[in-house]
Amino acid sequence: MSITDDKKLDGKVALVTGASRGIGAAVSLELARQGAHIIAVARTVGGLEELDDRIRTVGGEATLVPLDLKDFDGIDRLGGHVAEKYGRLDILIGNAAILGPLSPLPHIRPKEWEDLMTVNVTANWRLLRSFDPLLRNAEAGRAIFVTSTVARNPRAYWGGYATTKAALECLVKTYAAETNKTNLRTNLINPGPTRTAMRARAMPGEDPQTLPHPAELTPLFLKLCLPDCTANGEVFDFRDWKDRL
Repeated sequence: MSITDDKKLDGKVALVTGASRGIGAAVSLELARQGAHIIAVARTVGGLEELDDRIRTVGGEATLVPLDLKDFDGIDRLGGHVAEKYGRLDILIGNAAILGPLSPLPHIRPKEWEDLMTVNVTANWRLLRSFDPLLRNAEAGRAIFVTSTVARNPRAYWGGYATTKAALECLVKTYAAETNKTNLRTNLINPGPTRTAMRARAMPGEDPQTLPHPAELTPLFLKLCLPDCTANGEVFDFRDWKDRL
């Protein structure tokens, strides 16, 4: 039976960052298909509009939010708008990230390092800071962040990106521990190599057709978004999870 046969997230409100393409777009589309109203956050207006068209084709609805996550005041304003309109946030998907330069650590320019930390770490902390009360107000708040294998298995020339993902994992696990006695559940997903623009940039000689499409990850995201999810502060590796099915 297809997971689209019934709407498991009917009436839920889900905010997705990096929603205009890749994993963010695939997750947004699936959550919308399951009945969630999507607050789609991305920098690219054209990409958001394309996503909106796709969401409409599955009978879903979206609010498009063109926003650079470096705009921390903008994140706070968005939190205020969501609080005013919904009074809660059921699902937060922290997907947006930048790869940065793949080079020896001493070769990374200070501005490149600052951008990596700003987008991959601080923006996610600002999201938690702004939306914490709304996630707690939800009947079963769920927050999922996207990490990477290199967070726990460092490799040469990936130091900038890897450092930010390791910091993100610490951030998310700490938040999960702090909210463990609430109805909120917060976890991380490690997609592994996936057919995305970031992966193509990191591994230009790789045949993308040999990699999973972002849509293949969406059942795992959906599982962690559901009210019956009890996991908290865990890292789910997509390939391990898929192999256990």
